[in-house]
Amino acid sequence: MAMSQERRACLGLWVLLLLGAGMEEVVEGCSCHPAHPQQLFCSAEIVIRAKISGEKIVSPSNSSSPYMKMIQYEIKMIKMFKGFDKAKDIQYVYTPVFSSLCGVKLDSNNKAGYLISGSMWSDGRISIGQCDLVESWDNLSLSQKKNLNYRYQMGCECRINTCYTVPCASTGENECLWTDWLLDNSLNGEQARQYACIRRSDTTCSWYRGGPPPEKDFLDMTDP
Repeated sequence: MAMSQERRACLGLWVLLLLGAGMEEVVEGCSCHPAHPQQLFCSAEIVIRAKISGEKIVSPSNSSSPYMKMIQYEIKMIKMFKGFDKAKDIQYVYTPVFSSLCGVKLDSNNKAGYLISGSMWSDGRISIGQCDLVESWDNLSLSQKKNLNYRYQMGCECRINTCYTVPCASTGENECLWTDWLLDNSLNGEQARQYACIRRSDTTCSWYRGGPPPEKDFLDMTDP
């Protein structure tokens, strides 16, 4: 699964250091490509369930720039879904202070529970952003919670193709068509909340639903 195809690319509002002039210029805003939760799961290095227990602002010791500041969220990890080979226990996650830098604001006052995905820096810190899978645990559907355990992982070799216009046709047997955006103009529709795209025994990929029957049909969708 190619990262450029399957991960919502986060184009951060990063800081361009103008060497010699000693100036900083804001160059770009945060933008994320539409992605099914399974795509974000598969592209992430770390996926955990955690409660937020505190937060503080930190910045690199060699920089006074406000754009380099990060929010350090202190967490209590409840369960790890992905990343066992990279970390045993995670106490903090980091995100840019500014939303224009793809920073994520989490509730640290009520010890809220979240599903958090992110990437690991070379120093071992975990970075999260708006283009990662960061969602209130209570907002997840029962099917999504079940899919985190193994179904998303079963489909990481499959390709999810986002449908924007009609006609929308599959280009291969290892592909599932994601039609939420086409039918509902939403990234949080029935397929996103209830389905996983998994590889079947005949090596083809198809949507699998682990919850109650769907309220409506999808375009070119078949069950394994």
